[in-house]
Amino acid sequence: MATKKPIVGLTGGIASGKSVAARVLAGLGVGIVDADKVAREVVEKGSDGLQAIVAAFGSDVLTADGALDREKVAARVFRDPEARKTLQAITHPRIALRSAEHLAALAATDSPYVIYDAPLLVEVGAHRGLDALIVIAADRETQIARAVARDGMARDEAERRIAAQLPLADKVAVADYVVNNDSSLEALENAVLATHRSILERFGLPDGPRS
Repeated sequence: MATKKPIVGLTGGIASGKSVAARVLAGLGVGIVDADKVAREVVEKGSDGLQAIVAAFGSDVLTADGALDREKVAARVFRDPEARKTLQAITHPRIALRSAEHLAALAATDSPYVIYDAPLLVEVGAHRGLDALIVIAADRETQIARAVARDGMARDEAERRIAAQLPLADKVAVADYVVNNDSSLEALENAVLATHRSILERFGLPDGPRS
């Protein structure tokens, strides 16, 4: 993932506000590589990633038109740790390779630094190879309430998904910048802006273009 520009990780827990933070940073002219989008790319119809998943889990993980049924797979792996490990072994190397390509491409733009937005940065140890790490944090009850309201998720499903992730406290412990998101959208936006300015100062960077 080496580029001529700093690569800053962005992570958090389910419904912590990471996606909103990424949108704010993008609006400040920062290039974003979204690992969730990359994860979709590497399991598109016809990809070797999708073929590997079907080989591991069976063809019932496909939709009627042959695409990956992401909800079915997610429901399965969040209940079964071994299935989750199998899926990660298939997808993580492919995501890392494709993400590195996107990061290198952004290094050629006028973005002051590059954000690698990924939910499992700390879990897989990828944060160690980055120049800095931002963690968006929210308390557990706030996460649950947002997941239920935003995604229509049942409370017990939200609790299972939060429990399946590394505790936010463990991510905060290795963060360079922590943005607490237990308040309003405006407060989150202001905190992300302050973090952006701190990163520019830390690396001696000019501000990027604003959209």
